[in-house]
Amino acid sequence: MEVRFGGAAALTGIDLTVAAGERVAVIGPSGAGKSTLLALANGSVAPTAGTVQVLGAVPAALRGRALRQLRSRVGTVHQHLELVGQLRVVHNVNAGRLSSWSAGRAAWSLLRPQGVPEVLDALGAVGLADRVFERTDRLSGGQRQRVAVARLLVQRPELVLADEPASALDPVLTDRVLELLAGLVTEGGGGMVASLHDPALALRHCTRVVGLVAGRVVLDAPASALTLADLAGVYGARR
Repeated sequence: MEVRFGGAAALTGIDLTVAAGERVAVIGPSGAGKSTLLALANGSVAPTAGTVQVLGAVPAALRGRALRQLRSRVGTVHQHLELVGQLRVVHNVNAGRLSSWSAGRAAWSLLRPQGVPEVLDALGAVGLADRVFERTDRLSGGQRQRVAVARLLVQRPELVLADEPASALDPVLTDRVLELLAGLVTEGGGGMVASLHDPALALRHCTRVVGLVAGRVVLDAPASALTLADLAGVYGARR
Protein backbone atom coordinates (compact mmCIF):
# COMPACT_ATOMS: atom_id res chain seq x y z
CA MET A 1 0.00 0.00 0.00
CA GLU A 2 1.25 3.48 -0.84
CA VAL A 3 0.29 7.08 -0.12
CA ARG A 4 1.69 9.94 -2.19
CA PHE A 5 1.15 13.67 -1.79
CA GLY A 6 2.01 15.23 -5.12
CA GLY A 7 5.26 13.66 -6.20
CA ALA A 8 6.39 12.71 -2.69
CA ALA A 9 5.77 9.29 -1.15
CA ALA A 10 4.51 9.53 2.45
CA LEU A 11 4.10 5.75 2.87
CA THR A 12 5.50 2.98 0.69
CA GLY A 13 5.19 -0.81 0.82
CA ILE A 14 2.96 -0.84 3.90
CA ASP A 15 1.40 -4.22 4.73
CA LEU A 16 0.05 -4.24 8.28
CA THR A 17 -2.80 -6.03 10.05
CA VAL A 18 -3.96 -5.13 13.56
CA ALA A 19 -5.77 -7.94 15.36
CA ALA A 20 -8.53 -7.53 17.94
CA GLY A 21 -7.08 -6.80 21.34
CA GLU A 22 -3.76 -5.52 20.04
CA ARG A 23 -2.27 -2.27 21.30
CA VAL A 24 0.14 -1.12 18.63
CA ALA A 25 2.67 1.66 19.12
CA VAL A 26 3.93 3.43 16.00
CA ILE A 27 7.31 5.06 16.50
CA GLY A 28 9.80 6.82 14.27
CA PRO A 29 11.47 10.16 13.57
CA SER A 30 9.57 13.25 12.51
CA GLY A 31 8.27 12.95 8.95
CA ALA A 32 8.33 9.14 9.03
CA GLY A 33 4.63 8.87 8.08
CA LYS A 34 3.12 8.08 11.48
CA SER A 35 0.26 10.60 11.24
CA THR A 36 -0.47 9.55 7.66
CA LEU A 37 -0.77 5.92 8.76
CA LEU A 38 -3.35 6.87 11.39
CA ALA A 39 -5.21 9.05 8.88
CA LEU A 40 -5.52 6.02 6.59
CA ALA A 41 -7.13 4.07 9.41
CA ASN A 42 -9.75 6.72 10.18
CA GLY A 43 -10.58 7.26 6.52
CA SER A 44 -9.45 10.87 6.28
CA VAL A 45 -6.71 9.90 3.80
CA ALA A 46 -7.16 7.42 0.93
CA PRO A 47 -4.31 5.25 -0.35
CA THR A 48 -2.77 6.16 -3.68
CA ALA A 49 -2.24 2.46 -4.38
CA GLY A 50 -3.50 -0.60 -2.55
CA THR A 51 -6.42 -1.05 -0.16
CA VAL A 52 -7.11 -0.17 3.46
CA GLN A 53 -9.71 -2.18 5.35
CA VAL A 54 -11.03 -0.96 8.70
CA LEU A 55 -13.38 -3.04 10.85
CA GLY A 56 -14.31 -5.11 7.82
CA ALA A 57 -15.02 -2.14 5.54
CA VAL A 58 -13.05 -0.22 2.93
CA PRO A 59 -13.31 3.50 3.85
CA ALA A 60 -12.36 4.71 0.37
CA ALA A 61 -15.36 2.83 -1.07
CA LEU A 62 -17.90 4.31 1.36
CA ARG A 63 -19.93 7.48 1.09
CA GLY A 64 -22.49 9.35 3.15
CA ARG A 65 -24.21 7.44 5.93
CA ALA A 66 -22.10 4.31 5.52
CA LEU A 67 -18.89 6.28 5.96
CA ARG A 68 -20.29 8.14 8.97
CA GLN A 69 -21.29 4.84 10.57
CA LEU A 70 -17.81 3.46 10.14
CA ARG A 71 -16.23 6.60 11.56
CA SER A 72 -18.52 6.36 14.60
CA ARG A 73 -16.83 3.03 15.39
CA VAL A 74 -13.38 4.61 15.19
CA GLY A 75 -12.22 7.04 17.85
CA THR A 76 -9.32 9.38 17.12
CA VAL A 77 -7.21 11.63 19.32
CA HIS A 78 -5.84 13.94 16.64
CA GLN A 79 -2.44 15.56 17.01
CA HIS A 80 -4.17 18.96 16.71
CA LEU A 81 -7.06 17.67 18.90
CA GLU A 82 -9.93 18.95 16.67
CA LEU A 83 -11.72 20.71 19.53
CA VAL A 84 -13.97 23.77 19.19
CA GLY A 85 -12.38 26.34 21.45
CA GLN A 86 -15.44 28.58 21.76
CA LEU A 87 -17.57 25.73 23.11
CA ARG A 88 -17.62 24.59 26.70
CA VAL A 89 -15.78 21.44 27.67
CA VAL A 90 -19.01 19.46 28.09
CA HIS A 91 -19.90 20.03 24.42
CA ASN A 92 -16.49 18.96 23.15
CA VAL A 93 -16.67 15.77 25.19
CA ASN A 94 -20.23 15.09 24.02
CA ALA A 95 -18.98 15.33 20.42
CA GLY A 96 -17.88 11.74 20.90
CA ARG A 97 -21.55 10.73 20.95
CA LEU A 98 -22.94 12.87 18.13
CA SER A 99 -23.00 9.96 15.67
CA SER A 100 -25.45 8.11 17.93
CA TRP A 101 -27.68 11.14 18.57
CA SER A 102 -30.41 12.60 16.40
CA ALA A 103 -29.84 16.06 14.94
CA GLY A 104 -32.53 17.38 17.29
CA ARG A 105 -30.86 15.99 20.41
CA ALA A 106 -27.47 17.31 19.31
CA ALA A 107 -28.91 20.80 18.78
CA TRP A 108 -30.80 20.73 22.07
CA SER A 109 -27.64 19.65 23.89
CA LEU A 110 -25.95 22.90 22.87
CA LEU A 111 -28.61 24.74 24.89
CA ARG A 112 -29.06 22.22 27.70
CA PRO A 113 -26.16 19.74 27.81
CA GLN A 114 -27.21 16.11 27.66
CA GLY A 115 -25.55 13.15 29.36
CA VAL A 116 -23.73 15.28 31.90
CA PRO A 117 -23.16 12.41 34.41
CA GLU A 118 -21.29 10.40 31.75
CA VAL A 119 -19.29 13.47 30.74
CA LEU A 120 -18.36 14.07 34.38
CA ASP A 121 -17.23 10.46 34.72
CA ALA A 122 -14.99 10.77 31.66
CA LEU A 123 -13.56 14.12 32.77
CA GLY A 124 -13.05 12.77 36.29
CA ALA A 125 -10.99 9.93 34.83
CA VAL A 126 -8.59 12.47 33.28
CA GLY A 127 -8.66 14.85 36.26
CA LEU A 128 -10.84 17.60 34.76
CA ALA A 129 -14.28 17.15 36.32
CA ASP A 130 -14.10 20.69 37.73
CA ARG A 131 -13.75 22.15 34.21
CA VAL A 132 -16.91 20.67 32.69
CA PHE A 133 -18.60 24.02 31.97
CA GLU A 134 -15.47 26.05 31.20
CA ARG A 135 -14.76 27.35 27.70
CA THR A 136 -12.31 25.00 26.05
CA ASP A 137 -10.06 27.75 24.72
CA ARG A 138 -9.34 28.83 28.30
CA LEU A 139 -7.64 25.53 29.09
CA SER A 140 -3.94 24.80 28.83
CA GLY A 141 -2.59 22.60 26.03
CA GLY A 142 -2.34 19.60 28.33
CA GLN A 143 -5.88 20.10 29.61
CA ARG A 144 -7.23 20.30 26.07
CA GLN A 145 -5.39 17.08 25.28
CA ARG A 146 -7.20 15.40 28.17
CA VAL A 147 -10.55 16.74 26.93
CA ALA A 148 -9.86 15.00 23.62
CA VAL A 149 -9.22 11.75 25.50
CA ALA A 150 -12.42 12.19 27.52
CA ARG A 151 -14.29 12.53 24.21
CA LEU A 152 -13.14 9.01 23.31
CA LEU A 153 -14.15 7.70 26.72
CA VAL A 154 -17.78 8.65 26.12
CA GLN A 155 -17.65 7.48 22.50
CA ARG A 156 -16.32 4.00 23.40
CA PRO A 157 -15.05 3.19 19.91
CA GLU A 158 -14.10 -0.24 18.65
CA LEU A 159 -10.84 1.07 17.20
CA VAL A 160 -8.76 3.66 19.07
CA LEU A 161 -6.37 5.82 17.04
CA ALA A 162 -4.16 8.20 18.98
CA ASP A 163 -1.67 10.61 17.42
CA GLU A 164 0.73 11.68 20.20
CA PRO A 165 -2.13 11.57 22.75
CA ALA A 166 -0.02 12.64 25.74
CA SER A 167 2.70 14.87 24.26
CA ALA A 168 1.76 17.82 26.51
CA LEU A 169 1.32 15.83 29.73
CA ASP A 170 3.57 15.09 32.68
CA PRO A 171 4.73 11.48 33.19
CA VAL A 172 2.00 10.56 35.69
CA LEU A 173 -0.82 11.90 33.51
CA THR A 174 0.77 10.33 30.43
CA ASP A 175 0.62 6.88 32.00
CA ARG A 176 -2.95 7.51 33.15
CA VAL A 177 -4.14 8.58 29.69
CA LEU A 178 -2.54 5.59 27.96
CA GLU A 179 -4.02 3.25 30.55
CA LEU A 180 -7.48 4.71 29.87
CA LEU A 181 -7.10 4.29 26.11
CA ALA A 182 -5.84 0.74 26.56
CA GLY A 183 -8.83 0.10 28.81
CA LEU A 184 -11.20 0.91 25.96
CA VAL A 185 -9.55 -1.90 23.99
CA THR A 186 -9.82 -4.32 26.92
CA GLU A 187 -13.49 -3.51 27.52
CA GLY A 188 -14.59 -3.47 23.89
CA GLY A 189 -12.35 -6.14 22.42
CA GLY A 190 -11.15 -3.78 19.71
CA GLY A 191 -7.69 -2.47 18.95
CA MET A 192 -5.49 0.54 19.51
CA VAL A 193 -2.90 2.17 17.27
CA ALA A 194 -0.97 5.01 18.88
CA SER A 195 1.81 7.20 17.56
CA LEU A 196 4.15 7.73 20.51
CA HIS A 197 7.17 10.02 20.84
CA ASP A 198 8.66 8.15 23.81
CA PRO A 199 9.91 4.58 23.12
CA ALA A 200 9.60 3.71 26.82
CA LEU A 201 5.85 4.36 26.63
CA ALA A 202 5.59 2.00 23.67
CA LEU A 203 7.15 -0.82 25.66
CA ARG A 204 5.15 -0.06 28.79
CA HIS A 205 1.67 0.32 27.34
CA CYS A 206 1.58 -1.57 24.04
CA THR A 207 1.72 -5.19 22.96
CA ARG A 208 3.37 -4.53 19.59
CA VAL A 209 5.70 -1.91 18.17
CA VAL A 210 5.88 -0.79 14.54
CA GLY A 211 8.79 1.42 13.53
CA LEU A 212 8.53 3.73 10.52
CA VAL A 213 11.38 5.47 8.76
CA ALA A 214 10.84 7.53 5.60
CA GLY A 215 7.41 5.96 5.06
CA ARG A 216 8.57 2.35 5.31
CA VAL A 217 8.24 -0.23 8.08
CA VAL A 218 11.67 -1.00 9.51
CA LEU A 219 10.48 -2.78 12.67
CA ASP A 220 7.40 -4.85 13.55
CA ALA A 221 7.67 -7.01 16.65
CA PRO A 222 5.98 -7.85 19.98
CA ALA A 223 6.83 -5.28 22.63
CA SER A 224 7.84 -8.09 24.98
CA ALA A 225 10.65 -9.06 22.60
CA LEU A 226 12.12 -5.55 22.36
CA THR A 227 14.39 -3.32 24.42
CA LEU A 228 14.89 0.43 24.47
CA ALA A 229 18.10 -0.14 22.52
CA ASP A 230 16.11 -1.86 19.77
CA LEU A 231 13.77 1.10 19.52
CA ALA A 232 16.60 3.62 19.57
CA GLY A 233 17.87 1.91 16.43
CA VAL A 234 14.71 2.99 14.59
CA TYR A 235 15.63 6.64 15.05
CA GLY A 236 19.10 5.99 13.70
CA ALA A 237 17.90 3.93 10.73
CA ARG A 238 18.06 5.29 7.18
CA ARG A 239 16.33 4.08 4.05
